[in-house]
Amino acid sequence: MKIESSEIKKIVRKTKEDRNFHGVVSVSQDNQMIFGKGYGYANRNQKNHNTLNTRFGIASGCKIFTAVGICQLVQKGLISFDTLLKDCLDIRFLNFDSNITIQHLLTHTSGILDYFDESVMADYETLWENTPMYKIKSCNDFLPLFQNNKMKFSPGEKFDYNNAGYILLGLIIEQQTGMKFQDYIQKNIFNICNMDDSGYFSLDKLPRECSYGYIEDKENNTWRTNMYSIPIVGGPDGGAFVTALDMTKFWEALFDNRILDKKITERVLTPQVDCGADWYYGLGVWIVKKEDKIHKYCIMGSDPGVSFRSSVYKDRDIQINVLGNTDWGGEDITKRIEEELKL
Repeated sequence: MKIESSEIKKIVRKTKEDRNFHGVVSVSQDNQMIFGKGYGYANRNQKNHNTLNTRFGIASGCKIFTAVGICQLVQKGLISFDTLLKDCLDIRFLNFDSNITIQHLLTHTSGILDYFDESVMADYETLWENTPMYKIKSCNDFLPLFQNNKMKFSPGEKFDYNNAGYILLGLIIEQQTGMKFQDYIQKNIFNICNMDDSGYFSLDKLPRECSYGYIEDKENNTWRTNMYSIPIVGGPDGGAFVTALDMTKFWEALFDNRILDKKITERVLTPQVDCGADWYYGLGVWIVKKEDKIHKYCIMGSDPGVSFRSSVYKDRDIQINVLGNTDWGGEDITKRIEEELKL
């Protein structure tokens, strides 16, 4: 069944009326864009509008890039999914279980205590009260936040979403390749996928056509940027900037086996751990099953001033991208489109 542009426009307009949305929505089917439109401002002071060419921070949505980077090293034979953390990273973690593997880190089953434990912490901004965000520029800069933590549970015991595990994966990429993490992803993923507008940009010197993330002060009816609320430069666990068009290019390259071979691509897109309620986790990607069949692949991210969701519906060859530069939009707009189109 073919999607009509007018349908998407009506759905997004209806959802936007519920709460003001600033960002971009794009919908593709059979590798053809059906709908693409920007809403609100990328820069409120200068009143620059969001467009399809606007670059948005996507928070944890870019864990898929880290996972693919690690899988490339596996493909080259530098490491394996069963390689132990202690055997591929020359950093001491006195309280970590010696049995943690690459697979555990990729699937959030390592058991290490996260530097931002979402089960007990609600406000990501509070992390930077004692550790200035402007000092978080590299993978190593995160280590003091979790390096001496004790284990939360034994490796492989259960799924527990974990940002620190992806920081470790970024450190492994750096040690195994001799390249800075951001440079490795740029060269080996963004460039190969022709994601020409994507990158890890410093918040204090954003390039052209970047959206500023905004946080609302409801009490005073004002907005402030998220510059002091997240690390100044994105890393392995989140913070890259992409456009909606570049996300489409990424999915196409992944499914066409252009950044990984077919065997490892299938592993990335195969459920590795059951997260409950028909949700599973592959390698850096969320997976939804219906009637025991894969229904949707999804990457998502949320930070102060960031709301992102990119979804691919396997059976109908549909892709939905929602990139927002406030903390609302990604999940809600995606859900409304799913409901209205019965995806």
